[in-house]
Amino acid sequence: MVLAQLGGSISRAIQQMSNATIIDEKVLNECLNEITRALLQADVQFKLVREMQTNIKKIVNLDDLAAGHNKRRIIQQAIFNELCKILDPGKPSFTPKKGKPSVIMFVGLQGSGKTTTCTKYAYYHQKKGWKPALVCADTFRAGAFDQLKQNATKAKIPFYGSYTESDPVRIAVEGVETFKKENCDLIIVDTSGRHKQEAALFEEMRQVSEATKPDLVIFVMDSSIGQAAFDQAQAFKQSVSVGAVIVTKMDGHAKGGGALSAVAATKSPVIFIGTGEHMDEFEVFDVKPFVSRLLGMGDWSGFMDKIHEVVPMDQQPELLQKLSEGNFTLRIMYEQFQNILKMGPIGQVFSMLPGFSSELMPKGREKESQAKIKRYMTMMDSMTNEGKQLLFISNPKLMNDSRIMRIARGSGRQVREVMEMLEEYKRLAKIWSKMKGLKIPKKGEMSALSRNMNAQHMSKVLPQGMLKQIGGVGGLQNLMKQMGSTKDMMGMFGGGE
Repeated sequence: MVLAQLGGSISRAIQQMSNATIIDEKVLNECLNEITRALLQADVQFKLVREMQTNIKKIVNLDDLAAGHNKRRIIQQAIFNELCKILDPGKPSFTPKKGKPSVIMFVGLQGSGKTTTCTKYAYYHQKKGWKPALVCADTFRAGAFDQLKQNATKAKIPFYGSYTESDPVRIAVEGVETFKKENCDLIIVDTSGRHKQEAALFEEMRQVSEATKPDLVIFVMDSSIGQAAFDQAQAFKQSVSVGAVIVTKMDGHAKGGGALSAVAATKSPVIFIGTGEHMDEFEVFDVKPFVSRLLGMGDWSGFMDKIHEVVPMDQQPELLQKLSEGNFTLRIMYEQFQNILKMGPIGQVFSMLPGFSSELMPKGREKESQAKIKRYMTMMDSMTNEGKQLLFISNPKLMNDSRIMRIARGSGRQVREVMEMLEEYKRLAKIWSKMKGLKIPKKGEMSALSRNMNAQHMSKVLPQGMLKQIGGVGGLQNLMKQMGSTKDMMGMFGGGE
């Protein structure tokens, strides 16, 4: 899970502040000290952390706040804004256009996960309807072409390379020309890496860049180096025109926050982060939704995008209708379990939901959770279609002992496991019922969420802990008024278009 430890520490600090009876200088300082400690442990530069703490104290002057102001909400908003500032480079990167050929050149040191990241980048865009292709211009590392070939074949992405040609510039040019003729709209060139920054590496990068004229140069960087990322990113920027950065291995250590903040300080936009070895453990990096997830506030926009990715277009109106009706059957639970398994890593999906802290789904427990979902689906497979359609939550007597025994025998599971599955169903049915009457926007219409969702609706969906932090329904109403524009409101909750 992305920065689980950092996100958990910050969320706990804010929660402890929210639980305080009176918000005074002491409570504020304790909260900020906890957040400061968490950021420093994540290897964020001391100067940045100190500036953040000073800025928050300037914004949240408790002595000057009128009695009617919600101090908890003002403090939380200040923390949100300052964390965004630390991670935001203040400039966008080049965005390729579908249908128009774009050449993307990847650079980085050896061991940063560059070749794997090339394939992840291609795979991500392939799922979005692009026609990507991979070119291996890494002639320095033994086995580089084999690795790219293996990854590309697995992801069903066309590739180009050579076992005999030693000139990386020639391979790059031939590969780009080949895929332009084949009407590929995203041509990704993987270049050689080295064990350290050296003149030969930079010279080769310059030659490949001059020959292929890439629309975007992406620097791939291992996040384990923490704040040392600043010097590395600067060195590459001075040698080639780096337009964006992808930070890898965000799942393996505590220094990811330091790496992200250091890269932002170089004014290089981070566009993706790698969160694991698998193809789908690759996330778009957008500052506001990212910070929102760190604080346990979710990323509704990202969650809806995931739903639109895995639910067929012809089934979407039916799903949204069921959601707005608030009726939850076992068949619906089965269908949603299928969708969850298609969405990618469970922890990544859960962190997009408001109230789910980043550390609620530790990395090691994701396989366990997926196995449990599959067990539940096996049990439901042994039920009749009629049984799956029954609303057991409204009439628990429908699920009698003989029916439970029959399900256990049919699925080869224990009776207690069937009972556990039914308890999970009841829990999810209660959450689903709170969505009754909620209008869910179509893809590309995230602004409709704030128009259709009033404070009463939102208060039903948000967990009580988060609602309390905001100041209850009244505080939520005031927040929606204060934020004013749809864009700002969705930004606060990790959305926006």
